[in-house]
Formats: sequence, structure tokens, C-alpha cells
Amino acid sequence: MNEPAEHRSGLVALAGRPNAGKSTLVNRLVGEHVAAVSSRPQTTRRRALGAVTGDGWQMVLVDLPGITKPFDRLTERMQRAVDETLSDADAVVLMLNGQEGVGPGDRYIAARVLRDGSSPCLIAINKTDRMRPHAIAETISAAAELGPFHSMHPISALNGDGVDALRDDLISLLEPGPAYFPEGVISDQTDEARVGEAVREAALEALRDEIPHAVAVRIEEIVPGRRGMTVVRATIICETDSQKRIVVGAGGSKVKEIGTVARPRVESIVGGPVFLELSVKVLPRWRRDEAELDRLGI
Repeated sequence: MNEPAEHRSGLVALAGRPNAGKSTLVNRLVGEHVAAVSSRPQTTRRRALGAVTGDGWQMVLVDLPGITKPFDRLTERMQRAVDETLSDADAVVLMLNGQEGVGPGDRYIAARVLRDGSSPCLIAINKTDRMRPHAIAETISAAAELGPFHSMHPISALNGDGVDALRDDLISLLEPGPAYFPEGVISDQTDEARVGEAVREAALEALRDEIPHAVAVRIEEIVPGRRGMTVVRATIICETDSQKRIVVGAGGSKVKEIGTVARPRVESIVGGPVFLELSVKVLPRWRRDEAELDRLGI
């Protein structure tokens, strides 16, 4: 009688420049919306965990903030999360934005994730669906010069091209160990945290280049409403009155747009129809306030 195969598990860290597509890859692999995705760089602030489970294996994806030089309390916390997670990871995926090629920022990050060689590093060249074949070949050649790596994968996290091969490669690197999460659980984030990220993502999309990353979202309450509807009340936080005017928009048009974009995403998280009530509040210098960062769970 054959013995059952030993269960394997591991922690996989995703590193890369802002807007490389790490959050999109987490959501693609997990199969559900876990990490905030936006066309704006520096979307990710939390260590958004996504558990990917198969027959006899589980890998937990850690979506890191973009590795940049800290300039306030918020980015200092983000960089501490990077350092702690890279030291714990069983494997690292270094994600490159293929459309932008390999630049100084990629080389800086590669030096950090490859410097001790303690964890195998896979290089994922993302956004190949928007690149011509010769550009992909040039980026592969440049990426090969970053340092010793386990393997390289041209992918599109957006449409899934090449993602299965990357996933299978990561599975092959898992070590014997128990599952981190029980069956059916995909993240360590609470529904409240996931709802907050969904609203912030919608705000970043709606605001585009009109406002810097001085926006946070605080969930005030999630409560049952009438006729099976869930009531979600959230506050969008910015740093100045001028930013608040931009977020609110003429006659409340912009905050209404944010709510329209966010609502279906929030409904997918809570599992039913939602009444989403958004307000906007100014908290000066919140990114430099340790107590406020604690309250926001960052």
C-alpha cells in the first residue's frame, strides 16, 4: 500500500518596483480579489496574504509594498514589512514591468533580494501582452544580468499568459510542511480590511493624477441592513482641504464615481447587495502620525 504524499507548503514573497503588477498576480493566482490593484504606483501598503491551495500543497503569497527609499512614517512601515517578509520567505518572485524594461530601480531591488541567495528567486517579466516579441527578448536578456536566479518567466498577470508555468515552478520549490490556512480560507485579511482596500483602489482609479498617495480609507461600520442588504459606511481620508475638494468633486460627482466603482467589488467581498455610504475627511499629516497609522491598520 502506497504511503500518502507528504504535504508541502511555503511562503512566497513578491518583490518589485511600484506598478510592476504584484497585486494583480496575487489576485490571479488566488482566484479572488485579495490585494488592491490600481494603475497608480505604490498601491500596496499592507502585507496582503493570499493562500493558493492544491492537492497536497499550499503556498502563501506575500504582496510586498514597492521597495523605495522611505520618506515618512508610512513608507518607513512599508519598508519594515519588506525586510521582515524577505527574511522569512521560502522563495521570492522578482517582478519586472516588461513595458518599462530593466532600470536602476529593478537593479536596486534585485541586489536586495538576490544578495544572500538563501531563497530561490524567480524573475517574472510582466505585461508581456502589451509588448512585441523583440521587446520581450531584449528584456529577458537584460533581466538575466541582474544576478543569479532560479528561473525566468515572461507572463501577463492581467490575462494569465505564462502564469500557470510560474505557479508550477513555485510549487516545485515548496518544502514539506503543514498548510498555513484551513481549506476555503484565502487570506489573513478581515472582510473589513478587504473592503477598505477595494474602496481605496476605486479612489485611486477615479482620481488618477489629480491627487498624490495621501488617501486612506477607514471602515466605520459594516452592518446588516433591510431586505438582506449590507450597509457599509467608510471614510476616505486625505491630508488637506484642497485634496478633499478634489475627492468630493463638483456637486459630489467624484465621490459618487468612487462609490459606483467600489460597490460591485465590495459586494463580491461581503457576498451580497451593499448600500455603500462614503464620506471624506481631512486628517493633516496622517502619513506621519504613528497613532493614526495604527488606527488605520497600516
